[in-house]
Amino acid sequence: MNNNVSEKYTLLGTQVKRQNKILKNVLSFVKSPSLHFLIFGVLIYIVANLATTQVLPYSWLSALATTFSYSIAAIGFCLLMGYSGLASLATGGFIGIGSYAVYYIVNLSGMYLFWAILAALAVAAVIGVIVGFISLRIEGIYLVILTLGLSEILRNVYMELENTIRLGANKLIIFGEVFKRQQAIYLILIALVVVMFITHNLINSPTGRAMLAMKNSTAASQAMGISLLKYRLLAFVICTMYASLTGVFLMITVRSSTASNGTGWYALITSLNILAAVIIGGYKSIWGAVFGTFVMYGMQTTILGRVEYLANNPEIITFVSGILVILVVMFYPGGLAQLLGELKNKIKKLIVKLKEVKYGKDIG
Repeated sequence: MNNNVSEKYTLLGTQVKRQNKILKNVLSFVKSPSLHFLIFGVLIYIVANLATTQVLPYSWLSALATTFSYSIAAIGFCLLMGYSGLASLATGGFIGIGSYAVYYIVNLSGMYLFWAILAALAVAAVIGVIVGFISLRIEGIYLVILTLGLSEILRNVYMELENTIRLGANKLIIFGEVFKRQQAIYLILIALVVVMFITHNLINSPTGRAMLAMKNSTAASQAMGISLLKYRLLAFVICTMYASLTGVFLMITVRSSTASNGTGWYALITSLNILAAVIIGGYKSIWGAVFGTFVMYGMQTTILGRVEYLANNPEIITFVSGILVILVVMFYPGGLAQLLGELKNKIKKLIVKLKEVKYGKDIG
């Protein structure tokens, strides 16, 4: 009799443990950032389809494409500044690498877009290595000034190569099919989700921890055996490649660009806007970088543009973004990601207090 009872309790305990393990795995999967990135991609895909069929305003399609293109560069800058402690104002120049690579490789040589993207990433990696080597000797404000100069040098190079570049619509071929402009959002969306996934895993890997240690103290990181050369080069290479990828997507979306324009893709204003986006969203948050980029590049078209006064005065977004940067720097240095984190903690504490009022304080 006792043996039967013992066996039943053993089987029951095993079943409970199995159920708890399954529940734990399900919760772990639900909380996985990779799943969140995928859900985000699916939701934006639905929104893009609604804009394509004009259920939503068609202008949203262009706004989303521009926002998510710049988001890739912002995520790279987030990795560079937030985790490696390095600063750069050469984002606009790096974007031009991708744009001009697409123009020369696709429009003039007739090669496929896939090879143009690979070539742009290769050239960007070389430039990133060069800047990374320079960062070993120069830090802080001096590195910022140097990258600012590099950005202007690159822009003047683009002006000498070809001031205005235009991409022929019939030259963009993917899998044997002509790549239409309205289809660019889907390619950009896939690339953004992949970039978010790669960056998240990199940040949470030993490489990300080494970069963070390097940011906190170069002397302490070197004492622990962390190679400044390796991780600074890696940070600049990734940042440059992401920015170059942004240039590729901007080019296949807009199909034309002018290097001499002081407000264009390659100008200083682009680098400053990316910096503002990362500051607003949070320099250590992937989601913050995407949201900050939306504030800088997408909010005017999708939200503020619905209001007649704001639509007639688009410069309002510059004023709003400036105020946001000031407020964030003064009160929330971690950006809106820090604000949301604090709100989440306060909500959790409120829930605990409500439970204590209802059920009494847990003395265990």
